Amino acid sequence: MQISKHKAVTIHYTLTGSDDAVIDSSRDGEPLDYIHGLGILVPGLEEVLEEKTAGDRVVVTLPPKDGYGERSEELLEKIERNKFEFDGEIEVGMRFEAETQDGVDLVEVIAVDETHISIDANHPLAGKTLHFDVEVIAIRDATEEEVTHGHVHGEEGCGH
Repeated sequence: MQISKHKAVTIHYTLTGSDDAVIDSSRDGEPLDYIHGLGILVPGLEEVLEEKTAGDRVVVTLPPKDGYGERSEELLEKIERNKFEFDGEIEVGMRFEAETQDGVDLVEVIAVDETHISIDANHPLAGKTLHFDVEVIAIRDATEEEVTHGHVHGEEGCGH
């Protein structure tokens, strides 16, 4: 069976940056299960995995546009401290969920002063070239419920 839209796919992967440092990997734990064609993986990786079969190995380098996109200055914002809803000490590097016009995004605090907090809503890997080493473990037809829910269910279902 080949990977195509609405297949439940199981992969092991290692993601490294341009410096060859490991950013993320499933190899020391559980493999990643996902529904192909739902945009769960970065676009370039999903495209490269199309039509692969169990046992295939893919090593690919993705430019930012095929990964998490280019960094955008439009995603940097300076907020008045009194409008920032948090009851503790705010420090550079902290990450928060923020309501945006596109839903909830994760933002990182990049600067703090007495009156303002500057945040960055770019994905941490935006603007970076990504190197993936992927092994396809298994492929099966996803159930209608899995496609509707957007993820692979375990043997006991997912509890929805």
